[in-house]
Amino acid sequence: MKVSPLGDRVLIKVQEGDTKTAGGIIIPQTAQEKTQTGVIVAVGHGVRDDAGKLVALEVKVGEKVMYDKYAGTQIKIDGADHLIVKFSDVLAVIE
Repeated sequence: MKVSPLGDRVLIKVQEGDTKTAGGIIIPQTAQEKTQTGVIVAVGHGVRDDAGKLVALEVKVGEKVMYDKYAGTQIKIDGADHLIVKFSDVLAVIE
């Protein structure tokens, strides 16, 4: 399935959380924290400014990003967790 976000939205593939601690203890899925990082899969076209000019978003496909904890709409694409979020909910690019 192909999903293309519209406007100022981005599609993020959610990174899986750690299932083990540094000491090797397995963390049950019910106790795992929701991750807040992922990889940009698709980017919307952007938004229009006050003059009507289209302003492109500042992220590119393939970049690893950090996003707001409660942001977006969760969807599954080919069995993998993804989020569709507004660009304003993307907090940082991780290098």
